[in-house]
Amino acid sequence: MKHKLRINLLASWGEHGVSMLIGLFLMPFVLNVIGDEQYGLWLFICSIAGYSGLLNLGFAQTVSRFVAHHQAKDEVDEINSVVSVVGLIYLGIGVAVMLVSGALAFLLPYFTSMEGTTVGELRFVVMTLGANVALTILGSVFGGVIVGLQRMDVERGIRTICGVVRLGLTVFFLKVEYALSTLALIFFATTLVENAGYAVIVKRLMPTLKLSWRFCNKKTLKACSGFSAFSLLENISVKLVDATDTIVIGAFFGMGYIVPYYVALRLSQFITQPLQLIGAIVMPRGAELAAEDNSHRIGQLLEKGLGVAFLLTTAFFIGACYFGDSVLRAWVSRDYPESHMLLLVLLGAQVIATPVRVLRGVLFGLGHLRVPGILYFVEAIANLVLSLILVKPLGLLGVALGTAIPIVLLEVFVLLPYSLKLLKLPLWPTLSRIVGPHLPPLFVLWTYSLMVSLLIDPIEGWLSVVGVSAGGGAVLGTAWLVCQHASRRMILVPDRVA
Repeated sequence: MKHKLRINLLASWGEHGVSMLIGLFLMPFVLNVIGDEQYGLWLFICSIAGYSGLLNLGFAQTVSRFVAHHQAKDEVDEINSVVSVVGLIYLGIGVAVMLVSGALAFLLPYFTSMEGTTVGELRFVVMTLGANVALTILGSVFGGVIVGLQRMDVERGIRTICGVVRLGLTVFFLKVEYALSTLALIFFATTLVENAGYAVIVKRLMPTLKLSWRFCNKKTLKACSGFSAFSLLENISVKLVDATDTIVIGAFFGMGYIVPYYVALRLSQFITQPLQLIGAIVMPRGAELAAEDNSHRIGQLLEKGLGVAFLLTTAFFIGACYFGDSVLRAWVSRDYPESHMLLLVLLGAQVIATPVRVLRGVLFGLGHLRVPGILYFVEAIANLVLSLILVKPLGLLGVALGTAIPIVLLEVFVLLPYSLKLLKLPLWPTLSRIVGPHLPPLFVLWTYSLMVSLLIDPIEGWLSVVGVSAGGGAVLGTAWLVCQHASRRMILVPDRVA
């Protein structure tokens, strides 16, 4: 089982590594082709379209959780029932998404600045992105089955291939004229291929899977609805957190002001998303351990996942403090002075949010949904309210603080102690085992970063940035291995004496 977890984690990190490289190239490429105003409008539309994804009602995670649970017990009919019920629900939701998109396409031109874009193109883009959302919702049934079978290596492989194809199509076809329509069509085409791939793979991985009316029943619907309600609440919260900032900035300051904030936000996401994938990977594993009633291994899974997430997120934050400005300049080839401070605020909050997301994944896998879902929703609402309060006096920094403050307060002082108590793990000893072993390597990395920043100032160009980053990774990795080796020797010595 450890072997499977490692494969899934490596596959997820590999897919995200490719995705990050694509994003690092694609964002400045698109920005330079179509300009700040049109790119800001594209981000604004995508943020609104992102809310349509809430219509999946949280059932995608439900499929993953129940497939993993029933697969551990070899309950084939129960799996068929879950997938059939959710598939039928998603078919209806797909129709609803297209209706919402049609209404939005009609109304949006009356509320949005359209410099460089016609009304007809704007409406075409909204409808195409709506179709993309509907297709994604339908395909997530099969994606959920793959994740539930703990074959994320296959799922990530399909996503990687589609990401590379999307990159090639964008570079080849994107021009200033009809730029937004081109981007929307490319997204739809690659989403179609991606979800068709999921369906084909599921048929091969689970030939016993059948979608039929006869598998649909009230008992399964009730079980799925009970789980998905809080999964939906988390999805609503994620959408609010992800999309609110962009919409607030666009509404208060205009589309061009979105870009400096989005640059910092996107770089923060590039850094933290591969670490947040740990939470997605441990969720089905938690469901499997819950079926086996193995509390000891659940504790081990939790401590290792949180420890790795804390180490790597904090390491990136240290690097961003000293070299984030250089990375931003090398990346977008434009100077956005405020982006570095925004990056530090957003990434600093992720030092807490990313490990806690691993904790959420374990809790969801165990079926503990209510309190984490409600707290995440409260956090998202607080994000929106604080952003609206702070955006006028503090500008873009106020929006970033509106995101960071609720994360720190609610996740450190409420969710973390609640979750550890629920899992019957003592607070301070558990935190010491999660955080303590990683402090010496982080101190070594901080020393390295300080010395490099004093010796090389400023750091300019991709080669210098990559070289310094590789050096930091080598220093952190070496220090961590030395600490691990020393820790094992301290454990073994008493055994030998005894």
